[in-house]
Amino acid sequence: MAKYTLVIHGGAGTIRKREMTEELEAAYLEGLDNALTAGYAVLDKGGTAVNAVRAAIVVLEDNILFNAGRGSVFTKKGVQEMDAAIMDGATLNAGSVAGVRNIRNPIELAAEIMRNSNHVFLSGKGANDFAIKQGIKLEPDEYFFSQFRYDQWKAIRDSDNYSLDHTHQRLEELMRDKKFGTVGAVACDANGNIAAATSTGGMTNKKYGRIGDSPLIGIGTYANNRTCAISCTGHGEPFIRAVAAYDVSCLMEYKVLSLHEAMNIVVNEKLLDMEGEGGMIGVDAEGNAAMIFNSAGMYRGMRNSEGESEVAIYK
Repeated sequence: MAKYTLVIHGGAGTIRKREMTEELEAAYLEGLDNALTAGYAVLDKGGTAVNAVRAAIVVLEDNILFNAGRGSVFTKKGVQEMDAAIMDGATLNAGSVAGVRNIRNPIELAAEIMRNSNHVFLSGKGANDFAIKQGIKLEPDEYFFSQFRYDQWKAIRDSDNYSLDHTHQRLEELMRDKKFGTVGAVACDANGNIAAATSTGGMTNKKYGRIGDSPLIGIGTYANNRTCAISCTGHGEPFIRAVAAYDVSCLMEYKVLSLHEAMNIVVNEKLLDMEGEGGMIGVDAEGNAAMIFNSAGMYRGMRNSEGESEVAIYK
């Protein structure tokens, strides 16, 4: 039996302790711990890595603090458009969805695409139509409303600016403060199979149907039993240009680097050279884990079958 491991993130960016109230910090830590508990319970019962990452993501999508599912931010049009992806490292099967509305748990839709659509990537209305056909749970617009997300959007909706995630501050601070709102999970199960999943509400005030790195296989999400499972969080455009998640896999496969070494090169060398701020989480098929970021903080957590467990926010 392999060491089994679950790692999660809830976004990265300019996250500093001095800007966090005790109550909000406790709420974030509780949210991360709840997601870890849900995903790890799957692994602990002999479940698959795919089902573990899906279970962890569902909990994060249901938590209004995180920019995914219920907590998704407002677009330029004042609605939520969500993206998600999941990948099975044992088979290289994957499912992705972009630009969907009213889907309670976009990760569940991504999993259905992987299993039952004969496709990898669906978007927009077609993806919503498939969700209805598959019985994926829908919610009205009101379910996705939160006052602080609305206030965040209202501060910049009449400009061409966009915001990367959570903030309660004035406009000039809003544009300086960078928080990349994405949730993700990677896992290695007791059979040594690995999986990755990522979900996001994107950028506040985004226009033109913009899609970031999260649902793109090999960029924000990737899993291959031969190398690693990766979920990214950051300013999506540099991650896309860097093909970030697959680059970690390539460094492991072709240069025979360890998970930590490969992730460190991508996050702290290649992405920094492209002014790409954020981070990523990863596991390999031996249950080794890494959580690496070049920003001030990253909501993150890890638990494994050797009794190690942690949740953290700051550097």
